[in-house]
Order: sequence, then C-alpha cells, then structure tokens
Amino acid sequence: MAEVLFYERPVPLNRTQHKDLRLKSMSGVKFAAVAHSVPLTGAEFPMAARDVPILFAGQNIEDAGPMALLGLRQNENLLVDENGHWAQGVYVPAFVRRYPFILAEKPAGTEGDDFTVFLDEAYEGFSQDEGERLFKDDGSDSEMLANAVGFLGEFQQHVARTHWFMDQLRKHDLLEPRNVRLEKDGNAINLNGLFVVNEEKLRKLDEKTTHEFLKEGVLGWIYAHLLSLPNIDRLAQRLGQRESAQA
Repeated sequence: MAEVLFYERPVPLNRTQHKDLRLKSMSGVKFAAVAHSVPLTGAEFPMAARDVPILFAGQNIEDAGPMALLGLRQNENLLVDENGHWAQGVYVPAFVRRYPFILAEKPAGTEGDDFTVFLDEAYEGFSQDEGERLFKDDGSDSEMLANAVGFLGEFQQHVARTHWFMDQLRKHDLLEPRNVRLEKDGNAINLNGLFVVNEEKLRKLDEKTTHEFLKEGVLGWIYAHLLSLPNIDRLAQRLGQRESAQA
C-alpha cells in the first residue's frame, strides 16, 4: 500500500521499548530512491506544481488520489541521485519528509486516540548511541519527537482535507482518464491508470459550485494540478540526463 511505502519494519512507538532510542541526522533520502511517485495532499499542490507533475492515480476514479510523479519508470525516482540526495531546490513532498515516523489508524473499538505513532525500526538513522533521544529521562517526548509527532498530525489533517477535495471532484464528474505516452530513442514510455481534471467540465460548473470551490480553495488546487502537467517533459529531460551520465 502507498501509505507504508519506504517502511520495512513499522512498529508502534513504545516509551519502554524505545526509551534509549536515538535518531541521528542523515544527509540523504536513499529510502525514496525507488519511489517513482508518492501521495500528495492538496495543500502541497501550489509548491509541488513548480517542480513535478501532479496527477491522480488509481485503479478507477472511485479510488483515485493525488500523487507527485517522480519518475517515468518503475522503481526509479529521478529526483534522488546515486548518493541518495534529493535534487537541489526541488520540492520534497510531506509524505517523504515525515519518514521514519508515520501515523496509523487504530482498529475500531480501540481506546484512546484514533491514530498511533509508528516508526520504521529498519531506518539506518536510528541508534542507541548517536543522535537525539526520542524520550527524555522522565519518559516524556523530546522536543525533536514532539515536533515530529506534530508534523504527523498536521499531515493527517491535510490528508482528511484532500479526501474531501477528491469527493468534490468525483461529485461533479471532473476527472477523466489520461494515458501519458512519451517517445524516447524510438522506445515508448506509457503511464497508465492516471486521471486529470477535465477543463471543459470545470468551466461549465454552475455559479454556486464555482463560488464554493473558490471559497474553499479548491479552484487553486485544481489549477495548480493543471499547470503542473508540463513538468512531465522536465522528468523526461531528467531521465535523458541520467541515461547519458550512466552511458
């Protein structure tokens, strides 16, 4: 599932089990090197649209969700170099920045909050000896962990808002399938299972709906998505540069 992309051994954060765990700063994002796309929240559209294509992906319109396209081939992120560094000056999606922590929904009927914090025990940044502690001596959250958990909470709020956004697109039948085909050195690259907003249907929305979209910020998100689509050509350029360097 996309929600656990990157996470090899996700386990619940435990104050006893992880009381001595530390997190050291890592300079790269090697864990994201094989992700050719990641989910994106609507709040990120304006920033991401400058650098990457924003499309909607899924088996069908009912389960489609927004994503940032990061590569044109499976298991290849064109924004992460061979040393695991993200392309300088290019927006890094929150989905990537939240790692190695994640909020997971608790099973129905479980007491307490609806979500619990998980961490990836396989992450090379975790150590018993180096880095910032997750917990203080009294068992309370360190400032670093508190900031990380706060970021997860904000991210989850944006996810919920994005779900509402997708409901609006489906309600007004604004999504249409889009297959992307690129010709490169005589070979074709086909990207399937994608959806985009139909501009003609968007222009035909009634005044009440258009006003609501404007008020709620939906129009801005939609146009950020549409303006981002030419970035597919920029990804193709990055692919060409990478192939030339490898050759």
